[in-house]
Amino acid sequence: MLMQSMSETLRVADTARLAMHRHGAETYPDECCGALIAVAGIVVEALALPNTTDAGAARRFTIGPEGYRLAEERARARHGTLAGFYHSHPDEAAQPSQYDLDHAWPNLAYAIISIRGGVPADSRVWRLRDDRTGFDEGELIWVTGS
Repeated sequence: MLMQSMSETLRVADTARLAMHRHGAETYPDECCGALIAVAGIVVEALALPNTTDAGAARRFTIGPEGYRLAEERARARHGTLAGFYHSHPDEAAQPSQYDLDHAWPNLAYAIISIRGGVPADSRVWRLRDDRTGFDEGELIWVTGS
């Protein structure tokens, strides 16, 4: 699961960045998860979704069918798109795990927030390769004033 160079850019409004970081801190030491809703090419909302995993929320997350449906509905209501998903890695690096690779879908961005001791530390974005052998890191740009 080696990562290659930067591939795509994900622009995230401050309000969405703060919501992701807050969600990660609130759920620590468990993983949080949610949807990235984009309007006009900028993620304007980080929609918190329930972590429905039954494999231990401290190291896993699952977005169930109801969460996915909710994310799609929210994107439509905002006249936007479902750009991808975010989740946290408590006390771990903000890079995809083998579990993340095994459960990723193509054509979506995956933002990962490292939460260290309950505090957001690092955020990175990834895209699944077409051949599903790993992820490529994208460029994450925080958009102020949005």
